[in-house]
Amino acid sequence: MTRNPYEALGVAKTATAGEIKTAFRRLAKKFHPDQSKEPKAKERFAEANQAYEIIGDEKKKAAFDRGEIDADGKPRAPEGFGQGFGFDPRRGQRPGAGAEHFEFNFGGNPFARGGQGGADTADILSELFGAAAGGRGGRARAPQRGDDIALTAYLSLETAATGGPVRVSLPNGKTMEVNAPAATIDGAQMRLRGQGMSGGPGTTPGDAVVTLKFAPHPKFKVEGRDLRLDLPLTIYEAWFGAKAEAPTLQGTVELTIPPRSNSGRTLRLRGKGLPAAGGAAAGDLLVSLQMVWPENPGADFEAALREMQTARPYAPRKDKE
Repeated sequence: MTRNPYEALGVAKTATAGEIKTAFRRLAKKFHPDQSKEPKAKERFAEANQAYEIIGDEKKKAAFDRGEIDADGKPRAPEGFGQGFGFDPRRGQRPGAGAEHFEFNFGGNPFARGGQGGADTADILSELFGAAAGGRGGRARAPQRGDDIALTAYLSLETAATGGPVRVSLPNGKTMEVNAPAATIDGAQMRLRGQGMSGGPGTTPGDAVVTLKFAPHPKFKVEGRDLRLDLPLTIYEAWFGAKAEAPTLQGTVELTIPPRSNSGRTLRLRGKGLPAAGGAAAGDLLVSLQMVWPENPGADFEAALREMQTARPYAPRKDKE
């Protein structure tokens, strides 16, 4: 009996498409029968391949989750339907209707497209092991490329918002410039073909997988797609209210400060945070007001405060106790 595809790949049912693909790549690399010395490598590889053909395909995954197909990709007939008559529930179903099934042919060309081959699966295996040698009856050659490397590059929030060049330092001491797209998120990855480790004579280098991270900003703190800004105010602006300039990623805006604003009060500027890709709404700018006392107020200022302390006492913590 074919094992549950989620168990076969070692992923949860809530796994993303990327996590499922990564799990298949890991198992394919470990158990490929032309490369692996693991016990039962052929069976384990076939099982992983079968599982990925089900949950690695968005439509088949949805059908499996709904119970419409089994772990072999075969439609589940209603209980009792067709029993005793040799009924094949896939027969007569047109190609592309959800009944196609990829089976890896160890004696043939495992990376050939067309027929029952899954293009995405073939791409992954071809990337891991190279093209098959000798057409039909050939065996997959050993990997013909060097290892990939992981790098980190930092970009400003302004570049992340609008897109622009980012410098990447390579292990060989060289630097190269790549273009980050607009609305880049923290942790986004870019693949630089041929910038990884050398695989030796007669091979091609691996790739450099660059993770883009937000560099610390002197004014803004990142909270998801929102940005937070501390805006200093004089005690006069905080008490009487004022018009104050506030920086944003798009430029300076004039902000209305309500009278009697306490430190820590937050004003929200809609859409002034980090933009989002795909037409989604941008984040907001959260402006936290911070009242700042004068450094050298003078003796008369202090005397006035002491007089007020006596004449106008108040208990700001009373309601919070």
